[in-house]
Amino acid sequence: MKKVLIVICITKDESMTLAKEVAAFLSSKNFQYDFINFDGFSEDTSFEDYAFVITLGGDGTVLYAARNCVNLEIPVFSINLGEFGFLASVEKNEWHEKLDLFIKDYLSIQNRSMLKVSLFRDGECIENKLGLNDVVISAKNSARTVSLNIKYKKIHLCNLKADGVIISTSTGSTAYSAAAGGPIVAPDVNAFVMTPINAFSLSSRPIILGVDGEISIEIEPCRTKEINMIVDGQDGIPLKTKDKIIIVENEKKVKLVSCNDENFYEALRSKLNWTGGPHA
Repeated sequence: MKKVLIVICITKDESMTLAKEVAAFLSSKNFQYDFINFDGFSEDTSFEDYAFVITLGGDGTVLYAARNCVNLEIPVFSINLGEFGFLASVEKNEWHEKLDLFIKDYLSIQNRSMLKVSLFRDGECIENKLGLNDVVISAKNSARTVSLNIKYKKIHLCNLKADGVIISTSTGSTAYSAAAGGPIVAPDVNAFVMTPINAFSLSSRPIILGVDGEISIEIEPCRTKEINMIVDGQDGIPLKTKDKIIIVENEKKVKLVSCNDENFYEALRSKLNWTGGPHA
C-alpha cells in the first residue's frame, strides 16, 4: 500500500482540521499516511518511502517539502492556506477534486530548478544547503554594508558593496528578490537572478545569469562583523571573512503538482496586482 506524508503548518489554525479531512480521503483511496508538523524553521529530514507529499500551509511549507523531496524525486501536492500561493497552488476549496485527479494521473506536474549552496571555510566545505527560492548573503543587522567578491563561471563579475545580495531561482524571483527591485522571471525560464540589496553604487543593478555557470561569492574584509547566509528564509548561518559560497543548479528538479504556467500568471495578476491597470 502506498504511503503519503501530510506536512502540517502548525502556525495555520485550520491546517489540523484540514489534515484530518485529507487523511480520511486518502484512506478511502487505500493510501496509508503519516503526519509531520512544520513550524516555519523545522530541520530538514528524509521523506524517503513516500509516494508523494501533501503540504497544508503557505509557500514556506512548500519550500520545506521541496528541500526534502527534490533528490528523492517525490512529487509535492500543495494546498494553499497562506496569502500568495505562488507555490501552494491548490486552493482549499478545490483540494478534493484536484487530489482525486492527481491520484488518477490526470494532473500536471511542473519541474522547478533548485539551488545547491555550498559554504567553504579554509578550503573545506562545512555546509551544503538546497533552496527552491533563494540564498541571501547580508549583514545580520539592517543598514550595515558588506563587501563581496562575486565571480560567475570563474570570471570576475564585481566587487559589490551593499547591504547584501540575493541569488534566486526563477521561482524565487517573485519573493525577496522582487521586493528588493529584482525582475520577475517566468518559471519556465531557467535562470539565476542576482539582486543587490541597497547597493552602495547606483550602477549595481540586478542581473539574470544562466544556470549552466557557477556563482562564487567570497566575503571580503569590512567593518560589519556579523554576516549571515540564509537559504529559503531559514535560520541564518554565520559567515566569516574569506568564507566562500558556491552556488550551482541542483542536479535534480523538484516536482510540483498543479503548479503550472496558468496558475503562475493568475497569481501574478490577482496577488501581486500585476495588471497594468490604474488601480493596480
